[in-house]
Amino acid sequence: MDRREVRDALLAAGLSPDAFEVQGVHEHAPVPPDFWFLRRSSGTGWEVGAYERGTYDVRQVFDTEQEACALLWRALTGRPAPP
Repeated sequence: MDRREVRDALLAAGLSPDAFEVQGVHEHAPVPPDFWFLRRSSGTGWEVGAYERGTYDVRQVFDTEQEACALLWRALTGRPAPP
């Protein structure tokens, strides 16, 4: 699953659009007080973490977009990523 697919799947699962941010496909303006995020790292990988009270807390860094999307899905739904 890529960034667009995870965004669509999370919204279809009934999550609030404010619960997450996916760089380049689902970004906030204005920024809510807290949410999960998926973004490119400063290197070549992908970061997943939580934004809380103005601070980005990177929980894990992945080599591939697909791995990062799978973690974001699991973190927000508690279920394995769809095939």
